[in-house]
Amino acid sequence: MSDELLFLPLGGAGEIGMNLNLYGLGDPKDPTWLMIDLGVTFGDGSPPGVDLITPDPSFIEKRRDRLAGLVLTHAHEDHLGAVPYLWDRIRCPIYATPFTMEILKRKLSETDFEDEVELHEIPLDGAFKVGPFDLDLITLTHSIPEPNGIAIKTPLGTILHTGDWKFDPDPVIGEVSDEAALNRLGDKGVLAIVCDSTNVFSPGHSGSEADLAKALTEIIGESDGKVAVACFATNVARLHTVAKAAEACGRDVILAGRSLQRTTTAARNCGYLDDVAPFLDEEASGFIPDDRQLIICTGSQGEPRAALARIATDGHPRITMGKGDTVIFSSRVIPGNEVGIGTMKNNLARLGVKIVEDSDAHIHVSGHPNREELIEMYQHVRPEISIPVHGERRHLEKHAELARECQVTHAIVNENGGLIRLAPGTPEIIDHVPSGRLAYDGNRMIPMQGEAMRSRVQSLWNGTAVVTICIDKDGKPVGDMIVTTTGLLEPDEEDDILDQVADDVYDAVERLSKRVLKDDEEVSETVRLAARRAFRRLLDKKPITDVHLIRI
Repeated sequence: MSDELLFLPLGGAGEIGMNLNLYGLGDPKDPTWLMIDLGVTFGDGSPPGVDLITPDPSFIEKRRDRLAGLVLTHAHEDHLGAVPYLWDRIRCPIYATPFTMEILKRKLSETDFEDEVELHEIPLDGAFKVGPFDLDLITLTHSIPEPNGIAIKTPLGTILHTGDWKFDPDPVIGEVSDEAALNRLGDKGVLAIVCDSTNVFSPGHSGSEADLAKALTEIIGESDGKVAVACFATNVARLHTVAKAAEACGRDVILAGRSLQRTTTAARNCGYLDDVAPFLDEEASGFIPDDRQLIICTGSQGEPRAALARIATDGHPRITMGKGDTVIFSSRVIPGNEVGIGTMKNNLARLGVKIVEDSDAHIHVSGHPNREELIEMYQHVRPEISIPVHGERRHLEKHAELARECQVTHAIVNENGGLIRLAPGTPEIIDHVPSGRLAYDGNRMIPMQGEAMRSRVQSLWNGTAVVTICIDKDGKPVGDMIVTTTGLLEPDEEDDILDQVADDVYDAVERLSKRVLKDDEEVSETVRLAARRAFRRLLDKKPITDVHLIRI
């Protein structure tokens, strides 16, 4: 049987974020695997209590003896954020460039397996080998330092895995995209490109980071009170732009949020932000005149625990804002976060804070390629196969359509769990493997579709009930039945409703045969079903119902 070259996404295909990509090479029954990226996404409140979600790595966990390594394209949470939660399940070497490695090490320092992880720092534009895969890093631009495309070279063909990217002619931090390297790659022949689809519906170019400085400086200069800028914590170029604008307006920069502190420390350790004055801690806000403060905040997506959300509810321990102050949202709204962001903006408005958004001024550019940039990428690389990723289904379909317009022979729309054979022969989806999501719940990882999450959602919509009933050895009820509920009844309706539920349960028990009455499990199930039917009849609700049966 001839060797095969395979591609399998377990996260990030059919969705934006939570990336986990696998490439397989060798015997189709037992290939060697390469993982690229291992990211997270964040909870939207459904189900409640879940702040962080990861891909389910069960497929590769069962084959971890064949997993050669994990390569990280860059340091965004949706590309490396799951490593501290899932590495213990895969236990493979990790490869990353210096800035990404700095961020990763800080995350691993909070685990109990930090010293067990085999880490390999790769220089920018580095070439290295992971198992049977020969890899070349290609410098691209994005909204974070050191984003890398990865040329994966195999005997069956070369794949370009772009990661997140754009073509920014003046990225402020880091080098411009190495379009010459992309051309050289295309000249040698590229079998497939696995490519970012985020902005496929947006025409033209995404814009340059350097173009934001003028508008930000003008807005800050026109403001009298405190000014806060909300942006993504890992956007080091934006931190640089804001800091320079603050300097031009005679303001000191205060960082609000732990993730900003971690990012700036990592950036300075890697030689970035060298021309920017040291940032101040949150405590400084209480000692500096309002018109001298520029506060960079986490929480641009409405995250309830982030600095800006706490400021908006007047719940931050060291920073307050009010009438005469300004908040600048130098970020885009990630789909799914609209409600949280809207709530936070309303809270700021109640405080009298002026809000400036990207619809008001040119204060944000995307880190992902618009349509013209995608076309330029295809002109450089000229692949035989296009596999769109990093997008919802509608993004993937539109990207595949664009790839065909760029004369790509095969454009394959695939979602998480779809196993693609890239070579030999005609590329196609040959199988579907189990994929899913895990929720970080408390201090453990549990399946998003597991019993705990299903029960939580059901109880959220329908409430819960517990029936406690005593019966004697002959199965006759003894004493009063106790029915307690959560999330079902108002206090003034409890007595009437619960009495009717108890009556239905007693009637059901009395109809049982003597044989059934001797079986505790059957009696308990009869009680549970009778109570649920009663709640359905009375309230049109089907609560999660438990029974405590006491036989005396």
